[in-house]
Amino acid sequence: MLRYDAVIIGAGIAGLYAGMGFSRDKKVLIISKSHPWECNTYYAQGGVTTAYNDADIPLHVADTLEAGAGLCDREAVQFMSEASQGVIRDLIDRGFRFDTDEAGNLLYTKEAAHSCNRILHAGGDATGRYLHLFLLQQNPHPMLSNATVIDLLMEDSRCCGVEVLSEGKRKLIYANNVIIASGGVGSLYEYHTNSHAISADLHGICLEKGITLENMEMMQFHPTVFVTNSGARKQLLSEALRGEGAWIVDDAGYRFLFEYDERGEMAPRDIVSRAIFDYKQRTASQVYLSCEHFDQDYFRGRFPNIYNALRDLGYTLPKQRVPISPAFHYAIGGIKSNLDGSVPHTQGLYVIGEAACTGVHGANRLASNSLLEGLVFGKYAAQTINHSANDPCTKHFDVGEESLEVLGDKEKKDRLRRVMWDYVSIKRTPTGLQKALEAINDMLDSSVGRLLKLRLLSAREIVQSALNRSESIGVHYITHS
Repeated sequence: MLRYDAVIIGAGIAGLYAGMGFSRDKKVLIISKSHPWECNTYYAQGGVTTAYNDADIPLHVADTLEAGAGLCDREAVQFMSEASQGVIRDLIDRGFRFDTDEAGNLLYTKEAAHSCNRILHAGGDATGRYLHLFLLQQNPHPMLSNATVIDLLMEDSRCCGVEVLSEGKRKLIYANNVIIASGGVGSLYEYHTNSHAISADLHGICLEKGITLENMEMMQFHPTVFVTNSGARKQLLSEALRGEGAWIVDDAGYRFLFEYDERGEMAPRDIVSRAIFDYKQRTASQVYLSCEHFDQDYFRGRFPNIYNALRDLGYTLPKQRVPISPAFHYAIGGIKSNLDGSVPHTQGLYVIGEAACTGVHGANRLASNSLLEGLVFGKYAAQTINHSANDPCTKHFDVGEESLEVLGDKEKKDRLRRVMWDYVSIKRTPTGLQKALEAINDMLDSSVGRLLKLRLLSAREIVQSALNRSESIGVHYITHS
């Protein structure tokens, strides 16, 4: 029998940093759905927010609360901001190198809705990639890769481990504690910036177990994405570009965002996304990201990955404008968690990172708070488990028998992604949401495999949550016309 003190589902920033926080006497296993670097952390471009100093904590909290449009949990936001400098110092003390100037001073940048420069980056626009590699190199625990968690082992309100599909076989892994760090819901949408491994499996499992999901209608769409590449994951164009001075323009070079918000390109993501969506519909214009006024050498040094990725797609930056569209980017809502990462009313179960709903993002995530959230709550989840003493579960579990995939699942997955994009994305209507709900229920009533069933359950929760909130707020924009 495989038994651990803790199993961590997910090998992104939250899961790996949590793993680093366990005491040496703990037996820990990390489970990665794909190869370890196929996660949203790897693709994160912008940076990591931190309070610049103690005096900046109230400002960081205020910016986060304002972006969250009144739905943030103030205690959670305060907790995250106060812990931010500590996790950054810990990374630096362990040997991680953020970008610095020639004198060795940390370089801070600014992104939309921040009142000052407080975002650290590494490798220019490769912060997530650099951080992820560093955390993988620091990881002291065994990792089970290419393994999909298909169920939680539950005894009443106690989590006892997981069931996984690994090497074509179902396996049971027992654990005194399970940390869900599996990411968000990106693969539910036709246009998204997420890793292909991010598909809301654990959200669906939690719904089956009666575990609370919160604010699932709050799905964030990134305004500047190159969506015409052929892959399912679309090319993100970091918000740091606008933070450094890039413009959003139409065919004539007109910066139309100022018609929608006096902050223009520096308005919060939900406002910019809706403005682009509305302007394209209203004027039939193409919309572009313009970096034409950047110095070429500076651009290549500050944004090397974007430069190379767009060059491979036939664009020469910064001299050429790049056509853009909003695309799904980040799940603000998720599995409800406490400040220490624990799942309410469920012993031995924790959730951190994008999979969680800690309350720090409210109705709209402030740019670059996501990597910080993963670090802070990952750290405290590990600390909590270090000081807890769960007795091992005594119940014996059998492997499940539900079919994992059936003929036609691929077609239904594609249909689900179109339905979610058409009716449950940037602009929503009660009629459209009802159509989405009917389509999802229709697929759930048909013959589907377990993995698609979990996606459909998660999608239905998003739609139902959107229907339950009749007024627009933050990223949830609903119109009755």
